[in-house]
Amino acid sequence: MPRLILLRHGQSQWNLENRFTGWVDVDLTAEGEAQARHSGTLMADAGFHPAVLFTSVLTRAKRTGALALQTAGMTDVPVIEDWRLNERHYGGLTGLDKAETALKHGEDQVKVWRRSYDIPPPPMAPGSEWDFTADPRYAGQTIPDTESLKLTLERVLPYWNDAIAPRLRAGEDVLVAAHGNSLRAIVKHLFSVPDDRIVGVEIPTGNPLEIDLDADLKPVTARYLDDARAQPLPVAA
Repeated sequence: MPRLILLRHGQSQWNLENRFTGWVDVDLTAEGEAQARHSGTLMADAGFHPAVLFTSVLTRAKRTGALALQTAGMTDVPVIEDWRLNERHYGGLTGLDKAETALKHGEDQVKVWRRSYDIPPPPMAPGSEWDFTADPRYAGQTIPDTESLKLTLERVLPYWNDAIAPRLRAGEDVLVAAHGNSLRAIVKHLFSVPDDRIVGVEIPTGNPLEIDLDADLKPVTARYLDDARAQPLPVAA
């Protein structure tokens, strides 16, 4: 029975500043680093030794995975990076203060942009300070100008099917260190969460979500390794 751990990166600088981050490559705070190391301790205590770490190309996810594995004494684990595990693209909201944006547009509208399944934020204007089209990490790729969770799922799911799922089907344990929305996309797929319920699923920072899978990669059990910081699971564990 393969085991999967989904690990949202630890607190980032823009998490702390309450800004929409998306694809902007901000680093972890000291608290975020501590959360990553604590995740490594929790994984070691749970006897989890992944065969591979999948992560996004963004520093906060890569460092979270690396710090967790280092703390757990698992620096031999190979790492595979891919932009398709990036956070959702927040479009024109990128870089904005969340509270100020709510005052400007109304809390209900911002909640729709942040939490709805298929309504994306306004698109990012060409030439914006946060325009990623010239970033060499995305060379040859079609860069979105905004994304809903639905659009995020549409890029995450093919990567899951092509790269991650085959390792699990081979019986390997897998660690995925990524972001709130790319991980919500995986959770939606694995647990068949309806569109109207995924809006209520929150993935906490720096708390490993361990999922035991059957041969068809259907969840058998699931739990957060840090009970004190757990969020409700999409199904009963």
